[in-house]
Amino acid sequence: MSSTASLVDAEWLKATIDNPDVIVVDATVHLPDTGRNAREEYEAEHIPGALFFDLDVIADPDNPRPRKIPPLDRFLHEVGKLGISNGKHVIAYDTLGLYSAARVWWLFRHYGYDNVSVLDGGMVAWKKAGGPVEAGVNQGAPAKLHLDQDRGLLALKADVLACSQAGGQILDARTPGRWAGTENDRYPGARAGRIPGSVNLYWEDLLDKDDRTYLSKDALKQKFEATGIAMDAPVTISCGSGLTACILALGLSNIGKDDWCVYDGSWDEWGRDHNMPIASDA
Repeated sequence: MSSTASLVDAEWLKATIDNPDVIVVDATVHLPDTGRNAREEYEAEHIPGALFFDLDVIADPDNPRPRKIPPLDRFLHEVGKLGISNGKHVIAYDTLGLYSAARVWWLFRHYGYDNVSVLDGGMVAWKKAGGPVEAGVNQGAPAKLHLDQDRGLLALKADVLACSQAGGQILDARTPGRWAGTENDRYPGARAGRIPGSVNLYWEDLLDKDDRTYLSKDALKQKFEATGIAMDAPVTISCGSGLTACILALGLSNIGKDDWCVYDGSWDEWGRDHNMPIASDA
């Protein structure tokens, strides 16, 4: 087995899946321009016993942008409905291998709960390991999760603006073309470009091309160091909508760097706000 505090592999999960203290959640997200429906796909096929962790529901209902971090009381209420209580080991995965599951890890960690892991490689690695699947809908017994610690792993727009103006470290997980401003952004209404002073590390470059698992720790460290960020200074991580930034955050955590925060609004928020400065190579 290869696992860390934040990652478990498919073989580990196959051996542990019947443990009543392990709760597996399918946290798949498909953006509107993909034409795919994550909940329908969950109902058709998921890891046995998995619950659907709906990141569109476990979100801030008062934020106009989708999937923004919920207030603590809403987070506790919604995860309690899934049957998650203190002492449960939450294992998050998604069908793409790794795309949105890391956000579940980030949400729990931000609110002070460490007993959460990501299935390395998600459904892709699970199937390659011969893991079974099932159809239907699972529902956990309602439970209570008690948390009272905010770790400060969240950055808001004002924080990011201050970081940019002060010359702080900002890491952007989007494609190189979207970061450079030479590609149109996938979010309608968002300008092309980047947060001034940010550097780019495309999230897919941290993953194995075949099984969608993270690269080795040495390879991850090389990827991060190649961006020019100082590993002994804090970093703010951004992306398109707050999903893939969490992949970079989990990657940094895997190599022992935990002084980071995730810009939840990311380019979906920043790029639409014409009061925010942008940089571009176009």
